[in-house]
Amino acid sequence: MKLAILDRDGTLNLPGDGYIASPDEWIAQPGALDAVARLNHAGWHVVLACNQPGLGRGLFDVKVLNAIHAKMYRQLAAVGARIDAVFFCPHAPQETCRCRLPQPELLAQICERYGVEAEQLLVVGSSMALLQAGATLGARQLHQVQQAGGASTAAQGMGAPPSPPDGPSQPVPEVRKHASLGALVEHLLQAEAVPLPARPAQI
Repeated sequence: MKLAILDRDGTLNLPGDGYIASPDEWIAQPGALDAVARLNHAGWHVVLACNQPGLGRGLFDVKVLNAIHAKMYRQLAAVGARIDAVFFCPHAPQETCRCRLPQPELLAQICERYGVEAEQLLVVGSSMALLQAGATLGARQLHQVQQAGGASTAAQGMGAPPSPPDGPSQPVPEVRKHASLGALVEHLLQAEAVPLPARPAQI
């Protein structure tokens, strides 16, 4: 299975000035939903992983969060895109939990649910917390989307790898940076389309 894990705010939707606390505040990044559709059509399953500390702080409840995601799902469906599930940490930063990014527990739950190994994951986000979690768990494909407010903030390139807090047991891959989710998907699909070299003729 090809499984991509994305964060939400700043990657799929505009980050806003603070917490996204109502459906009206959830506004898709330009081109992001079409990028998800392209991933789906190329055989990728897409899952979101994100912190939702507004729940723990009482700024909104699960009913509101579900309404936000219902709007997201409707807009995805309108362009032929699909997100399989949303995994989130509901705790405030001061609470003691194992699921808050950059801890890897949320991503470990996703791997268990879908039966994939960490090194098979495609981890994509504007948040370094998600990329840190992926690196700690052992993901080998880490991509940062540096887009905010609909305008790209950096060109594609390579960045320094996130360093797991306890130190990696093997070299951590560098983070490839992209100006948008669409730019990442274009890069990924071009790489997948590269034909394998021909085998030499058997004599």
